[in-house]
Amino acid sequence: MSTEPRLGSQLYDGEQIAARVAALGEEISAFYEGSVPLLLTVLKGATVFAADLTRRMTVAHEMDFLALSAFGEGGAGVQAQILKDLQIPVHGRDILLVEDVVDTGLTLRFLVKYLQTYEPASIEVVTLLDRPHRRLVDEQVRFRGFTVPDRFYVGYGFDYRQRYRNLAGLHELELDETTRRTLLEVDSTS
Repeated sequence: MSTEPRLGSQLYDGEQIAARVAALGEEISAFYEGSVPLLLTVLKGATVFAADLTRRMTVAHEMDFLALSAFGEGGAGVQAQILKDLQIPVHGRDILLVEDVVDTGLTLRFLVKYLQTYEPASIEVVTLLDRPHRRLVDEQVRFRGFTVPDRFYVGYGFDYRQRYRNLAGLHELELDETTRRTLLEVDSTS
């Protein structure tokens, strides 16, 4: 029987996250100097990160959003469906794909292949959280906020059953073993 999870220890507070996002904004602005990249944000988890990141970038840029539903198939791959597609044409554009977390790389691989069909000039990836020890496919992440242990986090846009997104810091969620296994199975498509 599953019990309601408890908010656990804080991994990063709001000030630490803000400082790292500011540094990423500077790094990305320098990388795209002379270009007008399109920040393409994956809804919903990356929304808070994207909102803060765009305010920290000094280079001109545009924003668009994608929403998808993704689920694993026994670790063999990812099945995904685009729920909200692009509204800004991306042919010949530099795209910066904004992710909340990259785990196995399966969803990221799907998104990159999907975006390549639009023939952009380039596709780079920025993620707030990177868990490379969970990687099943080698997808390149050019910009990363933090490399984190294999735990379930909430806050700063990350949720558990649509709750906790509003927390300024990033907290570990303490879960019973059954819930943890279930969430990691669902999470393994990222």
